[in-house]
Amino acid sequence: MPLRLPPLSSLRFFEAAGRHLSFKLAAAELNVTPSAVSHGIVGLEQALGVELFVREPRRLSLTPEGADYLPYVAEALSLIAIGTQRLPHHRGRRAITVSCAPTFASRWLLPRLHRFGERWPTIAVTVDTSRRQVGFPVDGFDFAIRMSRAAAAGAAWTRLFGERLVPVCSPDYRRRLAGESGAVDLRRAALIHVIPASEDWQAWLERTGTEGADLGGGLRVDTIQMAFEAAAAGLGVALGRRPLVGQDLAADTLVEAGLPEIEAETAYWLVGAEGAERRPDLLGFRRWLLGEIEASEPAAPGRGAARARRNG
Repeated sequence: MPLRLPPLSSLRFFEAAGRHLSFKLAAAELNVTPSAVSHGIVGLEQALGVELFVREPRRLSLTPEGADYLPYVAEALSLIAIGTQRLPHHRGRRAITVSCAPTFASRWLLPRLHRFGERWPTIAVTVDTSRRQVGFPVDGFDFAIRMSRAAAAGAAWTRLFGERLVPVCSPDYRRRLAGESGAVDLRRAALIHVIPASEDWQAWLERTGTEGADLGGGLRVDTIQMAFEAAAAGLGVALGRRPLVGQDLAADTLVEAGLPEIEAETAYWLVGAEGAERRPDLLGFRRWLLGEIEASEPAAPGRGAARARRNG
């Protein structure tokens, strides 16, 4: 006996509303009215015999049953979309979705992305800079670019390049705090910390043997981009990360603080779902990305280090 399934449209309404916890935002995403979303979900609840949402005047939340049902529906819809895209003669506009950190996106990926568009003009690219974990294939992403010390199990990992950590500040800040050697005296300096960074001032101080800096003070921000901007504004010394800091050093908005530069233990990795090589557009994006890294050497340290690793 065939399985009886709820209407696909109602499931789409439920998944979007459950993800946003808003009928209005779900309607905007699906290009329908909030009333259509609400009526569709009511019909779904009647068909299932359970309430999926708790509706309050200013708040929408999932019931325990709705919270349990949502991941199944989200995974099923994602698999349908991915399977459709992978059909060899699918006529829809092809798209590639990439998840990466905002500073990497704005300073490295986006300035180069036009060259991918010139080579693959029929392929749309979506860049997502949210910090949420990406699950392949259910989240609908084709690639993620992540910082890691090594490849992890469960997906195809390709090492892109490493970073070099160099303390940087504004030219005026260096003039005010430089000692006889010309280097900034970190005992007098405010350190600018990047909260989510896996390697920051603690790692730099330990590996260089520098003592006397105040790790408890200074400014704390949540992106590398903001740290660079704070340093350029004269708020302290940030850890510059080559190659991302290269444009600031070239423009003299930031200068090296005259302190040691070290190789980061982490590197950027391209992470993709298993089987991505079966899609020519994804294979083309991967080859283009690695070609851009080769062309940007020696700005990106680790020439020739790009390599694929499979795990699991």
